Amino acid sequence: MKEASGIAPVADRYDGYIVDLWGVIHNGVAPYPGAPECLRQLRKAGRRVILLSNAPRRADTVQRGLRAMGIGDDLYEGLMTSGECTRRMLQSRTDPWFAQLGRRMLHLGPQKDVDLFAGLDLDVVEDPAQADFILNTGPDADRGEEDITPYLPILDQCARHGLKMICANPDQQVIRGNRRLLCAGALASRYEESQGGEVRWIGKPHPEVYALVAGMMDLPVSRILAVGDSLATDMRGAKGAGVDGCWVLGGIHQEMLGGSWAEGRDADYALAVEEAHGAGLDPAVCVPSFRW
Repeated sequence: MKEASGIAPVADRYDGYIVDLWGVIHNGVAPYPGAPECLRQLRKAGRRVILLSNAPRRADTVQRGLRAMGIGDDLYEGLMTSGECTRRMLQSRTDPWFAQLGRRMLHLGPQKDVDLFAGLDLDVVEDPAQADFILNTGPDADRGEEDITPYLPILDQCARHGLKMICANPDQQVIRGNRRLLCAGALASRYEESQGGEVRWIGKPHPEVYALVAGMMDLPVSRILAVGDSLATDMRGAKGAGVDGCWVLGGIHQEMLGGSWAEGRDADYALAVEEAHGAGLDPAVCVPSFRW
């Protein structure tokens, strides 16, 4: 794994960039210093940039949020989310697992995520006994839901009725400002491991979302770099997709590495952490933050 000060030293090696949002471009509240300029430099150099997020909502909803942060549409070529991928799979039902789900859906998640399934041929129910399956978009951080405990009773009920779960965001947690918040992946892991429920994970590191991005980018995998802060989702997903990974040390792993941006850490230390926590993953490069 090569340590670099930013993206510029490796920019000529790749024609396409798959770039994570939370922990790389922004912290859920504001862009990280240097991130918008890095996108601008990549676009100026003629590189293709696709933003890929495990956000459990529609791509256009996420795009509006980026605009509100000052990240304009001109800084990237395309945008895909785990929520958008989930919606397409619910709508098309061409995947055999989705085809047999039924139409009565129990939604575990905040009201702001209903755009994921709005307009689809689904009946939304609140009683697990009346549901065919669960759509999990995660705890409601805006209501202070930072603990999985309130969800345990309904997860138990769902398990008793043998409901299958769609997890529309595989992330376990995310940084928002200075807070770490639970994501849908935390509920799904509990349902799968403790309740014995069946979960279909949609988003990084799983293949369906990368297939959509590959279609948007249309480049040889050898010329694509996937940039992200999470070993479990971004770097594992890059490896599964056959593309090089760029590990941003200042994101979700920042406390583990020390310092808000992992500055001053030598490459040997970063490599040791990667080997210990990455379960055999081998990012091509690591950077302190997403900057030029």
